[in-house]
Amino acid sequence: MSHLIEKHGGYKKLLSYKIALIVYDITVRFCERYISKKSRTYDQMVQAARSGVQNIAEGSQDSATSKKIEIKLTQIARGSLEELKNDYRDFLRQNNLPQWENTDPRWKSLIERKCNSADEVAAWVKENCIQAADHQNPKKLYPEYSANAAIILTQVVCSLINRQVARLAKDFAEKGGFTEKMYRIRKEKRDENR
Repeated sequence: MSHLIEKHGGYKKLLSYKIALIVYDITVRFCERYISKKSRTYDQMVQAARSGVQNIAEGSQDSATSKKIEIKLTQIARGSLEELKNDYRDFLRQNNLPQWENTDPRWKSLIERKCNSADEVAAWVKENCIQAADHQNPKKLYPEYSANAAIILTQVVCSLINRQVARLAKDFAEKGGFTEKMYRIRKEKRDENR
């Protein structure tokens, strides 16, 4: 039976999960500061970020008995994070704030920083706002830098999930899933008993 159920549930080691968790924490803070709690957008953003994290975890855990569900839930996480990214873009557009292109040096700066928590991302935002303030209050730049930082990290997670889903699909196509393993084991048992 031990070879029937593969190792599963190691989502806490996945880079996609770790960064999605940071994005979730950032989103909760961002919404508390910049989005009205009465707004539907507040709940939508927090739930989209939460869905990204929880679906990665659930898919990983469910992989023991269904690779198809793992792929599906991981892809649902990807969709939720895409929705979140668009909410951040909408925030920037509606507040007449610039959205940084992926060629902007701040993209590379944040990615290379390899932040491990929302606090580390907040420190990056603060440092960069102070540098960019040029005789104005750096806090005026916080909404722009915070939203763009969230977009960058969400894009990183989406890219990681794309690779993760491609690998899961390839593994499923080559090895099958739980049902196929059960069939092979039953067939081996029948062949042994002949």
